[in-house]
Parts: sequence; C-alpha cells; structure tokens
Amino acid sequence: MVDTPMQASDYSYSLVIPVYNSQDVVGRTIDAVLDVFERAGLRHQVVLVNDGSRDASWDVISERARSSPHVVALDLLRNYGQHHANLAGMREATGDYVITLDDDLQNPPDQALLLIEKAMDGHDVVFGRFEQKQARGHRRLGSRVISMINRRVFNQPPGLAVSNFRILSRDVVERICSARTAHPYITGQALMFSSDPADVLVRHDARPVGTSNYGLRRIASLVLTILFSYSVFPLRAAAGVGFAVAGGSFLLGLFYLVRSLFVDSEVPGWTTIAVLLAVLNGFVIMLLSMLGEYVVRTLDAVSTVSSYHVARRVSS
Repeated sequence: MVDTPMQASDYSYSLVIPVYNSQDVVGRTIDAVLDVFERAGLRHQVVLVNDGSRDASWDVISERARSSPHVVALDLLRNYGQHHANLAGMREATGDYVITLDDDLQNPPDQALLLIEKAMDGHDVVFGRFEQKQARGHRRLGSRVISMINRRVFNQPPGLAVSNFRILSRDVVERICSARTAHPYITGQALMFSSDPADVLVRHDARPVGTSNYGLRRIASLVLTILFSYSVFPLRAAAGVGFAVAGGSFLLGLFYLVRSLFVDSEVPGWTTIAVLLAVLNGFVIMLLSMLGEYVVRTLDAVSTVSSYHVARRVSS
C-alpha cells in the first residue's frame, strides 16, 4: 500500500511571534506574514505575544488583532522572556502545525513555506538552518555555545541545525504545553518530544529597524537555564573538581607526612594550612551554591502553577 503524500493545503498553521520593543517593525512583520499565507492559500492564524514591551508594541498588535480575523494578540503581565512568550502563544494556537518566528523580519515569512514543505515529508519538527546568519559576533558565539549544550543535554543529532525559526506538529506542541516546568526552553523540548526532527536551508535577513534585544546577559541567562533546569552537568563538574581537589590535598598531606618522618621541619606550616583551608572551603561554598540553585529550581517546578500570566487578550 502506497502512503498518500501529505499536502500543505490540508492543514492549518498558527504562527507564534513573541513581541518585545518592536513598535517600528512588528506591523511590517504582521503584514508580510498575512500576505505570504494568503497568497499561498493556506489556512492560518497569527498569535502575537507582547512580552512586557516598554514601547507602543502592544498598541500596534492589539489594533491589528481587532481589525483582522486571522490575528490574536496576548499581553503578558510583565517581561518573562522569549521562551515563555512562545509557550503562551503555543497554548493559544489552534493550527495543526505551529511555526515560531521573530518579530523583526530577520526570519522572512516567505521562508516559512520551506519549513512547511519539509514538514510535509513526515517530519514532526523542522528547524530553519540559516544560510548566513545576520547577527553580531556575540550572538553567533552564543549560538555555538548553546548548540554545544543542546548536543550534550538534549541529544541533538549530529548535523542537525536548530534555531528559533521552526515548525512543530500538533503532537509535539501538545507535549511541550503539557510539560510542567518553571523554565521552558522550546528548542530543547522540541528535541526531547520529537521522533523525527529535520532542518532546511532558509534565508536570514538583516534587521531593517533598530538592534537586537538579545544581548550577552540574555544569552548567559539562557545558558544557565538550560544547564540548571535540564542538566546535572554543573553538579557533576563540581563533583569532578571536588575529587581532583581532594586527591591533590591527600597527596600533599601524604608528602608532608612522609617528609616529617625523615626531615626535621623548622617551618610551623601555617601557610600550608591556610592555603588548604582556603581552597577546600572555597570549593565547599561553590558546591553548596550549586546545590542551592538546583533546590530553588526544583521548588519553582513543583510550586509554580504557571510560568507566565496573560494580562489581556484581543481578537476580532
């Protein structure tokens, strides 16, 4: 029996767009998305999630939501971060497939059709692999670091590129939405909850207006979130350092013990004792701090009902 090829027109699509301080460009992004999907003749829904913007972004997207039957706007109570905003949008989305993209036109909406075409081959998650990423050096370096962590923590397959420009099947979206975590990381969860991920080459344009809101602080925060919320790597690394320090201290103590049996010592040894206490106590404090971080995140996971709160919802 021959399987019937999947047709893009048989499915509906929800495009989730986190919005943060993008009043000058988000309107153009909405227009471009609607134009592409209307021309392609695909059933679509655009979910815009205002993530605590300090400018007039909410005014722009709420007005579009009132005037267009295809647009829904959510206003989060405060700034929670891109992955929380994506999760809020996914829970609002009704499409058979969900596409996530940025609000600044760096993910050209027409390239979403390439994601859809690849998904029609039967893949439940398809990431955009950028031909050439138009980003600053720290963004590219941060992407490489996060990619290394993804391979270790989420078993990202060799050769698979991941990005925030992706399409997810309804099954994967439901698994992500039902996961109980205070620190969502959509890319890693998509890898965990998919059975057949893939990527496709897409274009990445320069931001037409303004600069990226994703600085070094946000990249560092994301790295720490991944490591402490989804991995025991920091704890094991600290344990490894602890064993190394303990082994070195044992050898040093053995050396001084043997030396004292054959050589009369005229040095009181206060310096050695002080150094050893400083090293060992410093490591103990570091280890306790790491354990405390895991305890705090565990408490967040078991006590938090929702990792975000929606203040307003607007649709036509």
